[in-house]
Amino acid sequence: MYDKTLVLEILQQISDAIKTIEQRFEPIKDVNDFTDTPWGMEKLDSICMLLIAIGESLKNIDKVTDKSLFLAYPEVDWRGAKGMRDIISHHYFDIDAEEIYNVCETKLSGLLIAIEVMMERMK
Repeated sequence: MYDKTLVLEILQQISDAIKTIEQRFEPIKDVNDFTDTPWGMEKLDSICMLLIAIGESLKNIDKVTDKSLFLAYPEVDWRGAKGMRDIISHHYFDIDAEEIYNVCETKLSGLLIAIEVMMERMK
């Protein structure tokens, strides 16, 4: 068995990070809002930093739970979420702003729902 308190703490950090990304992404209406202004590039940078933190935290949960927790939630592409961290971290200058936009637009809400369900079930 794993340390549920630690996992809950990490899940809460992920939830908070997703909510921060959603707030920062709110004024972004298309990918050009990221790329055409210094303000947009700052948004892109800050969102990427939080995506790195989320991916790393997901990897840490895998270590703590011996990769057992996420198996119960196949609706989320956990491998992709963790892989996003690696892509951003190791290939930062080659980041596709459109891909970050699409992740923010289409993937984060589902990830947040899964994280919140996990936290509720663990309490």
